[in-house]
Amino acid sequence: MEFSSKLLERAVNEMSQLPGIGKRTALRLVLHMLRQPKEQTNTLSEALQNMRNHIKLCKSCHNISDVEFCEICANPNRDKNMICVVEDVRDVMAIENTSSFKGLYHVLGGKISPMDGIGPHDLNIESLVNKVKQGSVEELIFALSSTMEGDTTNFYIYKQIQDYKVVTSTIARGISVGDELEYADEITLSRSIVNRIPFESSLKL
Repeated sequence: MEFSSKLLERAVNEMSQLPGIGKRTALRLVLHMLRQPKEQTNTLSEALQNMRNHIKLCKSCHNISDVEFCEICANPNRDKNMICVVEDVRDVMAIENTSSFKGLYHVLGGKISPMDGIGPHDLNIESLVNKVKQGSVEELIFALSSTMEGDTTNFYIYKQIQDYKVVTSTIARGISVGDELEYADEITLSRSIVNRIPFESSLKL
């Protein structure tokens, strides 16, 4: 792709680094921004810089937050005895959109995947186990994607906390095997949360 401007070329190259954005789409987006008032582009740039420089991770659940504890963890109306274990913040958003879960979350930050060099110590597993050890958690709901990596991660956590008095369950398999949680429709995801099954039962499937 030939560019008449090095500034344009750099902007397109940077934009194309985003997931799902190829060079042609990046060019279309950059040219669209060029046609907009400078103030609009500056506002976008400022918003991205503020997000990157000031955003935090919740000290309790590792969800994205503007303050030390996210709105979900700080909400006194949430059931603090029930924790839904998810892979990343997109899964929190997906489940929250169903309005079917009133507990708290724990964001692992990924799944155990030896092929990708990701082990248990690369994830937020230790802090989750510590919550269980403290005795305040009555139920853990495993809501990771139904992939081999997701199942491996579920089982690893289960083995770490099986000696403690906590109920473990997993979302019902209304989510197709191999599907990522964030792409499930809200009705299917809601039913999977509501109709969750004991984790021990899922080991026999």
